[in-house]
Amino acid sequence: MKYVLLTLISAMLLSVSWPTYGVPFFIFFALVPLLMMEHGVSKFSNYNRKSWVVFGLSYLCFVIWNVVTTGWLYGSKNPDGSHSMMAVVFPVLVNSFLYSLVFQCYHWYKNAQGTYWGMAFLVAIWMSFEKFHMNWELTWPWLNLGNAFSDYPKLIQWYDTLGSTGGSFWILLVNLLIFYTIRIWEAGRKRKDLIINISATVLLIGLPMIISLIKFNSFNEKPIGEVNVLMLQPDLDPYGEKYAKDSITIQNELLALAENNTKGKIDYYIAPETALPGRGSISETAFEKSELLNNVKGFLAKHPGSVFTTGISSHKYFLDKNTVPTNAYQINDRVWVESYNSAVQIIPNQKVEVYHKGKLVPGVEIFPYMNVLKPLLGDAMINLGGTVASLGTDKERVAFSNPYNKGKIAPIICYESIYGEFVTDYVKKGANFLGIMTNDSWWGVTEGHKQLLSYARMRAIETRREIVRSANSGISAHINAKGEILGDTFYGDQTTLFAKVNLYDGETFYVRTGDFLSRLSIFSLGFLFFYFLIKRFQNKMKKENGK
Repeated sequence: MKYVLLTLISAMLLSVSWPTYGVPFFIFFALVPLLMMEHGVSKFSNYNRKSWVVFGLSYLCFVIWNVVTTGWLYGSKNPDGSHSMMAVVFPVLVNSFLYSLVFQCYHWYKNAQGTYWGMAFLVAIWMSFEKFHMNWELTWPWLNLGNAFSDYPKLIQWYDTLGSTGGSFWILLVNLLIFYTIRIWEAGRKRKDLIINISATVLLIGLPMIISLIKFNSFNEKPIGEVNVLMLQPDLDPYGEKYAKDSITIQNELLALAENNTKGKIDYYIAPETALPGRGSISETAFEKSELLNNVKGFLAKHPGSVFTTGISSHKYFLDKNTVPTNAYQINDRVWVESYNSAVQIIPNQKVEVYHKGKLVPGVEIFPYMNVLKPLLGDAMINLGGTVASLGTDKERVAFSNPYNKGKIAPIICYESIYGEFVTDYVKKGANFLGIMTNDSWWGVTEGHKQLLSYARMRAIETRREIVRSANSGISAHINAKGEILGDTFYGDQTTLFAKVNLYDGETFYVRTGDFLSRLSIFSLGFLFFYFLIKRFQNKMKKENGK
C-alpha cells in the first residue's frame, strides 16, 4: 500500500503541475515519490517479480498523468457526432506505456550499476526519449517536462539558450537531486550533508529563474521594422458547418470579416488553418485559375500594399508513375493525387506561394508506419474529422517574404508550434516573425486549445520572434518576443485581432544549436550502455579467472 500511495502522489504532482490550470513548481519534485517507490520495491520489498511491480505502478502513475492533462482529447468527435473514445484511449495508453518503458529501463540499469549510475542513466534516457518522441511518426511531445513552465515566461527566458528541452533537463536534475538528498539523509542522518544538498537544490532551482528575470527586465533587442497584422477568427464549426456550407459562402464570410474590421493600413491578413475551401481542396496545379484564390486577390486589390496568408487544404496531381510521392494515392489508371495541409501567401499579380505542413498529427493527418500497421488495423485509426491516409509534407521550412516591407513570416501550421527545434528552421530561412495558423476547435471548450496557445509562448522566447496566432474559434493572440500575450480573443467568438508586430533579425543560441542537450544525452546514453557491457564483460572475466 505504501508503494501505491507514493505512485499516486507522483501522479497527482505531475498532473497539478501542468498548464494552463496548474502550478509548475510541483514538477520539481513530482518524480521523487516514484523514484522512492522504485527504490523501495527494489531494495526492501519481498515481491517475487519486482520489475513487474515497478512497471505496473509506474504505468498507473503515467496513465493518471496522461488522462488528467490530455483527457480533453475526448472532446473530439466521430463522423456520427459521438465523442471519440479512440482519440483519447490510444494516445493515453501508448504514451503511458512509453514513459513506463523509460522508467523500467532506469530500474534495470540502476539495479545493475548502482544508484548513482542509475540516476545519470535516467536523465540520459528520458531526454533521449523526449527527442525521439518529437521525431517518429507516432510523435506526441505534449507532455515533455520542459512544457510545464509555458505559462510562466518570466521564469524561462533562458529558453532562448537551451530551449524547452533544457527545461526538461533542469526539471530532471532537480528531481534527482531531491531524491539523492532524501537517500543520503536516510543512510547517514548527517545534518551537514543535508544542508549542503538542500542549498544545492535551492540554487539549482533559483539560479535559472534569477537569470531569467534579469533577461526579461533587460530585454532591449532593436526591431528592424514593424508591420500591421489583422488576425481573422471565423469561428467555423469544423464538424458540420465547414462541410455543409459551400466554399464561396465560407470565403465571402471570411473576406467580409476582414473588410469590416480593416481600419487603416494592414500589411498582413492572417487566416487560420484550412480556412479555405471548406469541403474539398484546391488543386495546386491550377492555383492561378482558382476562383477562391483569385477572389482573395480581388480583395487585396482594394487594399494595396497588403498580403493575405491563410491555411488551405490543397492537392497535387501526378501523371508519371516514376515521380509519384510516397503518400500519393491512385484515383485511376493514370492519375495519382497527394493531399496537403498547406499555408499560402497571396499577393495580387504574383504567383501563389505555398508551404505544406511538415509535422502531421498521428492518426489524423498521417497513418503512422502505414506499411506495418495498415494490414493489422485497417481503417480503425483515430479520426478527428481528418483523414486515415497520410498527407504529403515539405522537407524544409520556408519564410514568405513581403514585397512591400521587410516582413518575412514563418507559416507555422497548428501542431508544428509544439516543436521547438523544428520552428527554429523557419528562422534560419529568414523569418523575422512567426505566424501560427491553427484550428483548435476539434476538442471544444477544453484545455486543449489553451495548452497549445501556451506552448507557443516558448517558441517566442526560443527564437526571440513575435507571434501572430490566427485560430479558427480562438484563442487568436499576439505574443511578443518575451513570451507575453499582448492581445488575445475569446474562444467561440467570430472576431478579429489587430496587432503591431515588431520584426527581429538576430539568431538566438538556441536557434543556432537547437536541442544540443538532447543530442548530448543520446551520446551519453550510448556511453552508459557500452560502459554497462564492458563492466559485465570484466566481471565475467574475473569470475572465470577466479576459477
